[in-house]
Amino acid sequence: MSKPTRATQALAQLGVAFTLHSYDYDPDADSIGLQAAAALSAEPGRVLKTLMAEVDGKPVCVVVPSDCEVSMKKLASAFGGKAAKMMRPADAERLTGYHVGGISPFGQKKRVPTAIEAAALGETKVFINGGQRGLQIQLDPVEASKALKAIVADLVVRF
Repeated sequence: MSKPTRATQALAQLGVAFTLHSYDYDPDADSIGLQAAAALSAEPGRVLKTLMAEVDGKPVCVVVPSDCEVSMKKLASAFGGKAAKMMRPADAERLTGYHVGGISPFGQKKRVPTAIEAAALGETKVFINGGQRGLQIQLDPVEASKALKAIVADLVVRF
């Protein structure tokens, strides 16, 4: 078992039940979330990726299934803004205190408003990054959204 991360400590303090799953992280993968899903033998829709973005210049955290893309228009709307864009990786690392590929929505250095894809709450269990590369937290998505005080919204582009 890995050593505790800020993400696992934050969940433990909130009393949220979770299990940890380690996998071999591939830094060269085209999609970190899809690579995690394959390594864990999980459906990609149950492995949620954590993205950092900006809405009207303010930082936000976005949690969506790894096989989906965020709609910038829907993201801006979810936060009552006009425009959204992805945050630069260096800015995301500085703000969260995590490395890209290991960014968790839990236990970030600076708490920012968070949104989670509504469809994810239909799953019984999901995987969310545990705060380090190669570590996923499996938990109830409804509990995750409550712990994050997240906005639940339709955030993705359907192909």
